[in-house]
Amino acid sequence: MLDRAGILALVPHQGAMCLWDEVRAWDGQRIALAARNHVDPAHPLRARGRLHALALCEYGAQAMAVHGGLLAQAHGGRAAAGVLVALRGVELALARIDDLGGVLEGEAELLAAGEASQQYAFRIHHQNRLLASGRATAMLGHAP
Repeated sequence: MLDRAGILALVPHQGAMCLWDEVRAWDGQRIALAARNHVDPAHPLRARGRLHALALCEYGAQAMAVHGGLLAQAHGGRAAAGVLVALRGVELALARIDDLGGVLEGEAELLAAGEASQQYAFRIHHQNRLLASGRATAMLGHAP
């Protein structure tokens, strides 16, 4: 439904730091996305040659940003910049993700939204295996 160029137009994350490649589906409450960059040796979140599964929390946070951007665009506006302020209930099923071939699939669900903040639940899958899940809260109106 939306390619990488469309995502880049919606979020403050640019270049390699924009982690999602495509939006597969979305509505007012949910978004589904896909990424293939987790195997890239130049991934900006790699450390010591590996991409730790903790990076999946950033994928979840960016899913929030893309969804917020789409919602704002649908209402004729632009999403306010936000800052991730809390992660809750995060569960990781593995230690690293750079050795997984294929596509990462992410989904985020809007749990609560206001003018100053938003909270989402996120889940990241690989080949139908749940890799990460949790909840993330962002404060809006703050530059990243």
